[in-house]
Amino acid sequence: MALPTSVPSSVAYFGSSRLRSRVEAAWQRKKFDAVMVHCAFVAQYTLGLHGPALRILDYGDMDSAKWMDYAEHRRFPLSAGYAIESRKLRRYEREMAKRFDRITITTQGEKEEFKTLGVPKPCTVIPNGVDGNFFQPAKMGGGTKPNIVFLGRMDYFPNIDGVLWFVREVYPGIRRAMPSAELQIVGADPSKEILRLRGIEGVTVTGFVKDVRPYLTEAAVAIAPLRIARGTQNKILECMAAGIPVVSTPQAAKGIQAVAGEHIVVADGAAETGRGVLELLGDPARRVKIATAARAQVERAHSWPESMKILDAVFAEGISEAASEDVAITTESRS
Repeated sequence: MALPTSVPSSVAYFGSSRLRSRVEAAWQRKKFDAVMVHCAFVAQYTLGLHGPALRILDYGDMDSAKWMDYAEHRRFPLSAGYAIESRKLRRYEREMAKRFDRITITTQGEKEEFKTLGVPKPCTVIPNGVDGNFFQPAKMGGGTKPNIVFLGRMDYFPNIDGVLWFVREVYPGIRRAMPSAELQIVGADPSKEILRLRGIEGVTVTGFVKDVRPYLTEAAVAIAPLRIARGTQNKILECMAAGIPVVSTPQAAKGIQAVAGEHIVVADGAAETGRGVLELLGDPARRVKIATAARAQVERAHSWPESMKILDAVFAEGISEAASEDVAITTESRS
């Protein structure tokens, strides 16, 4: 319904008159010091609120750029629909940024994307974290069998596209060089294309599982073969935290605070990806070395407590600045 209008479809999708009424009622009952919005789609619920000293908009990822990526990888008419949504959402993201005091984002790359909006607002990177207590290494460097694992929802287009590319372009070469190698695709709601991969020898498609950790325990290598990727790939963080070495495309790796070759293997193209996986499968000592460094890097750069410290600082600085502005305005009005 929003397609022929100026409203982005993704904004209309999250529209709810009932939720808007609940937010406004809460606003009337209590005086809040700040309002924080997670994802630009729901900024619509705060536009009629008056009085907060501090407004923070957490974009997470710049979704207008994601839709443009989709437009470049899908066929007509989907490509046209995604391109229209990208342009509409970009205007919306720019307008919302003007109405907030501070911006937060998940990666440095997304921060650079935000700057292209041309809105001079303070923008802070708050990295995504991973629960290092939940994702504990069963054995550093993964299992002893040549098992390869992919984690991710399998109804999500970038995951579908990446897995299909890997199975078609990379996996056959791995099997020729190492016939015992197997691939486990672990994630809910696999598409019909993904389900058909069950017919390929050595490939397992699990569908929904209650706990992914047993599959990580069995794996020697994790892959992140995404060709379309924005923000932080939490699947990579989970594997790093679990002590499983990861082979990733440059696109998927760019949202992770990790050094290629030290914390993660970054491979561009089918030949390089196949080489990266085979080298790790055949070298247990290197698997342990990368996995150990990856686990330490996750604890250092992608822990939720550290990210929350950054968020605390954003609130503290913003509220302090707002209070100073109120004092200045009051003093000026009295004089």
